[in-house]
Amino acid sequence: MNETWIKEAYQAGLPEDFHGGVKWQSPSNIALVKYWGKKGVQLPQNPSVSFTLSQCRTETAIFYEKSDRFGLHFRFDGREQPAFQKKISDFLLAQAAFFPFIQQLDFHITSHNTFPHSSGIASSASSMSALVLCLLDIERMAKGESEIDLKKASYFSRLASGSACRSLFPKMALWGACKAVPGSSDEYAVSLQDRIAPVFQTYHDSILLVSDAQKAVSSRAGHALMETNPYASTRYAVANDNTLALLEALRTGDLAAFMHIVESEAMQLHALMMCSDPSFVLMKPNTLKIIEALKEFRSETDIPVCFTLDAGPNVHLLYPDADAEIVERFIMDELERYCVGGQWIADRVGEGASRC
Repeated sequence: MNETWIKEAYQAGLPEDFHGGVKWQSPSNIALVKYWGKKGVQLPQNPSVSFTLSQCRTETAIFYEKSDRFGLHFRFDGREQPAFQKKISDFLLAQAAFFPFIQQLDFHITSHNTFPHSSGIASSASSMSALVLCLLDIERMAKGESEIDLKKASYFSRLASGSACRSLFPKMALWGACKAVPGSSDEYAVSLQDRIAPVFQTYHDSILLVSDAQKAVSSRAGHALMETNPYASTRYAVANDNTLALLEALRTGDLAAFMHIVESEAMQLHALMMCSDPSFVLMKPNTLKIIEALKEFRSETDIPVCFTLDAGPNVHLLYPDADAEIVERFIMDELERYCVGGQWIADRVGEGASRC
C-alpha cells in the first residue's frame, strides 16, 4: 500500500483544551456476491458486491477531551456493553500508530441501531464504519483539514470489520480487486453508483426476520472454517466469475441475470457452511417456506423479485421500486406468518454514510 495516509501519522501534540464532539451515521449493507473466506489482515479471498441500505443504520457519537492517557466509556442504547467496549478499545489502540492522538484523548462513545440488534442484520458493518468516520473526523479537526477521505475511511473500516468497508458508499459498492473495475482493491471498497442501471438505483430490500436467536456461528468463525473447507478454491473461482457477471447485469439492467446470480450466491454461502468441519445448518424451516412461497409467487406473477441470505436464517427480498406495492402486499398477506412476531423491515438502497 503506497497511500500517504498509511505512511504518515499525525504526530503533533494536541492543544491542552482540545475537546469536542462528532456524530456520524453509517448504514448496513447486504452482499449480493458474498465475501466468505479471508487472508492476511482482513483481506478477502474473493471480491464482493453489495447494496448499501437506507433504514438499517448505526448512529454513533463521540465526545472527547484532552487527557494524559487513553480512556474509553461506551454505551449502546444507554447501557454499558463491556464486550463491545473491549472490541472498540482493542481496535482504537491497534490504530494508534496511525492516529497517535488516540492515546491523548478520553473518549465517551454512544451508539444506537435503527434496527433490532438481534435481527441478523450486519450491525458490525454499520457500527464499525460509523466509529471510523467519527475517528477520522476528529483527526480532520486536529489537522485543520476540510474533508474526510472515503478511501481512507473504507481502509480502516475494513480493519475493524471486513464488510464495514462497503457501508460508506451510496447505492452499491465493490470490495476486492476486480479486473473490470479500475482502482478496485482488496484493501478498501469502491463505489459502483455510476456503474449501475437506473432500475438498481431505487431497489428495495425487505428483510424478513425469521429468527431473533443469536447466530449459531459468528462471521469470524465462519470465515475461519473456509481455511479447511474442501470446496474453498472452487468457491473463490466461482465468486470471481459471478462478480464479473453481476457487474455486467448491473450495468445493463439485466434483471433475469441479476436474480440468478444473487440467489445462487446465497445458496452457495449456506452450502459452504453445511460442508465445513464442523458443519452448520443456518437456515430454519421458515426460511425454506419463504423461499418456496417466493418462487411460486414469482412464477405466477412474473414479478422480478428474488431473495438473498446472510449467514443466518433471515431472508432479504430484493425487487424494483416499480413492483414495491404488490410485493409488500404479498409479504403482508403470505410471508409475515413465517416471521418471528410478524416482523419485517422495509428497506431500500441508500445514500451511504453521513454526518448526523
